[in-house]
Amino acid sequence: MSSLSPVQRLRTSGIFSIEGAESDVENNVWIIGNDDSAVVIDAAHDHERIARGLGDRELMAIVCTHGHSDHINAAVALADLTDCPILLHPDDAGLWHQVYPYREPDAPLLHGEVLRAGDTELNVLHTPGHTPGSVSFHAPELGVVFSGDTLFPDGPGATGQPVSDFPTIIASIRDQLATLPGDTVVHPGHGESTTVAEAAAHLDEWSSRGF
Repeated sequence: MSSLSPVQRLRTSGIFSIEGAESDVENNVWIIGNDDSAVVIDAAHDHERIARGLGDRELMAIVCTHGHSDHINAAVALADLTDCPILLHPDDAGLWHQVYPYREPDAPLLHGEVLRAGDTELNVLHTPGHTPGSVSFHAPELGVVFSGDTLFPDGPGATGQPVSDFPTIIASIRDQLATLPGDTVVHPGHGESTTVAEAAAHLDEWSSRGF
């Protein structure tokens, strides 16, 4: 019997830089697993803090919800420390290379894949819009989905950047996330969590307001 919760949240702080602009940001780093092994969703800002959070568990993989710098800027250092692969959707390769011009992710994340994190299965859902390669990870037996920057309690993630698209993110939420069981807890890349039912109730309102 595992003594650790299968889902742990670490908060890390640092700088988000895109298109030459920088801002301070706090990220959620999610550790999914059991007493022996785990997967990290979004290695943000502080690889040493994440490594301490893992303790002596084997890190099986670092999986990236998308390629923005604040979600991947500790990934390579953590991967080098723990000797584990980094997985990213291929459509975010351009964003990845803005941070790591000389290093490739180790493997692609593809829609419909199932990853194992300790005793937990994570289903990969391609949820583009915030970025072309944004993905969410659904853990059906835990009743949670990790939405990255696709879905927050107050609406979709930002779509003001050149690679973002608002109609696409609305379609992703409607077709991939709002179809999950209503009591599924949505754990985003920043801030607090919500539920699928709560988000689905506001989807038309968000769609018509346009952000």
